[in-house]
Amino acid sequence: MNISTAVSMSGSGFPWLLLAILWPLFAGLIVAFCKNDARAARISAIVASLVEFVITLFLLFSYHASGARIQLAGSADWVASFGVHFSFGVDGIALIMLVMLGGLTPIVIGASWREKLPEGRSLAGFFSLILVMEGLVMAVFAATDVFLFYVLFEIMLIPMYFLIGGYGGPGLRRQYAAVKFFLYSFLGGLLMLASAIGCWTYAESVTGTGTFDWATLVNVVSHAPLGTQIWLFLGFFFAFAIKAPLVPFHTWLPDAVQESPVGVGVFLVGVLDKVGIYGFLRYCLPMFPDASKTLAPLVLVLSVIGVLYGSLLAAGQSDMKRFVAYVSIAHFGFMGVGVFAFTAQSEVGAVTYMLNHSISTGMLLLVVGMIAVRGKSFRVEDYGGMAKVTPLLAGCFFLAGLTTLSLPGTNSFISEFLVLIGSYETQPVYAILATIGMVLAALYVLWLVQRVMHGPLRGKAFGADAPLVEVTGGPGAATDPITRAKGMIKDLSGRERLVLAPMVILILVLGFYPKPLLDVVNPSVGATLTSVGVSVDANQGGN
Repeated sequence: MNISTAVSMSGSGFPWLLLAILWPLFAGLIVAFCKNDARAARISAIVASLVEFVITLFLLFSYHASGARIQLAGSADWVASFGVHFSFGVDGIALIMLVMLGGLTPIVIGASWREKLPEGRSLAGFFSLILVMEGLVMAVFAATDVFLFYVLFEIMLIPMYFLIGGYGGPGLRRQYAAVKFFLYSFLGGLLMLASAIGCWTYAESVTGTGTFDWATLVNVVSHAPLGTQIWLFLGFFFAFAIKAPLVPFHTWLPDAVQESPVGVGVFLVGVLDKVGIYGFLRYCLPMFPDASKTLAPLVLVLSVIGVLYGSLLAAGQSDMKRFVAYVSIAHFGFMGVGVFAFTAQSEVGAVTYMLNHSISTGMLLLVVGMIAVRGKSFRVEDYGGMAKVTPLLAGCFFLAGLTTLSLPGTNSFISEFLVLIGSYETQPVYAILATIGMVLAALYVLWLVQRVMHGPLRGKAFGADAPLVEVTGGPGAATDPITRAKGMIKDLSGRERLVLAPMVILILVLGFYPKPLLDVVNPSVGATLTSVGVSVDANQGGN
């Protein structure tokens, strides 16, 4: 193995991208040594995650939307004889995912500040795995070598496997969910490896030199015969369809989210699943443009089925974590429609949906966790009337629900609107069918809010399973159920408010002024569509 010490950086600036990858890995190792000191583990983890967020902001400020497609790039030889390199770089799509990941991690750590862990598990180990996961996913989004991307794609499964299997719910179900998650994703990765080797072989047959360099493969493999492209496309597609997940490759997600700690579930639906949609955009479309267009109807069918199926299943869930999982499946269907409709608006909608889904669904799952801390249960029927006792918590739950159903004025609206209006241009039937999902979203979200937050006080949170009779006046008013309930459970604590505040701000700011986000995304989307042979009007894309 020849590992070169020379690293080529685009521009003369500080290597912020390399630091963004290595810092959380290093910090994770440091936090692991705080095994016997939970306070030190908490402080070290939150400080490390905040430093990483600042690093991602430097990445954002160093990126020029009107510049080269791949920026902040660096490369070092790994196995030079096989054309394998440690190569990293970002476009606008990868950049927003890195910033999102940098901002989401301290929120997850703050939400897990007093996480109740299984016996024998330490908080230091939990936070250490989260930081290592952050560093690996950073590397996945930034990799510009296809073989390196595959290696990281598989390695990032390891900390998540331990987070689910070692720190999840009681009993053997968490181990079952962890193994199921790992096997599904690992199998998809092996199929991707087979296609990556096929790309290397094809490049060697054309140029005389095999390579895994992404830019070179885009230039070479994109001109392969349609039959070759289809076979190579399918290996990558199955890996990303499992990770996204698209129906019918989705069955691991509800189990994994249900058995995970809430913070880990936020990582699953808010970060790891986005690797699938990102993979479609970064690898499938530019490298296999003819295959992407040929097989687009198949992907659109699966995506629309996901929208409708996820919506219907969400409406029937009695467990709130599984509810969030099926809501996510429906949203990933929208993203799939946006990617494979091949218009500027739909692609921009899909890319911004990745970020906005992380905010909205992440907040929804965090609030569900805060509800469960008070009621000791994730089951819908164990709650009722909580808004009377915890108005701030109810308000955050309602706001998270509104952005989940993409209400105008919330961050998700612009993404869903762009997906639908863009896909209607080329795929009107699929756009109309996907619109049904918006109607269903209003039904299942408002149903959940009504059941949990309104109506008579009931449930384990108040020490009773049956509805409590409310007393509004008279001699016994001082001991009416609402007064007694307020003594049993409290509204949002200061820490919980601090955790949710950034998400509330982003939901409202991006809901009313998404232009900075669109400005970063538009050029990269335009370059992706151009590589597929779709002309892009400079005025399109959602500006």
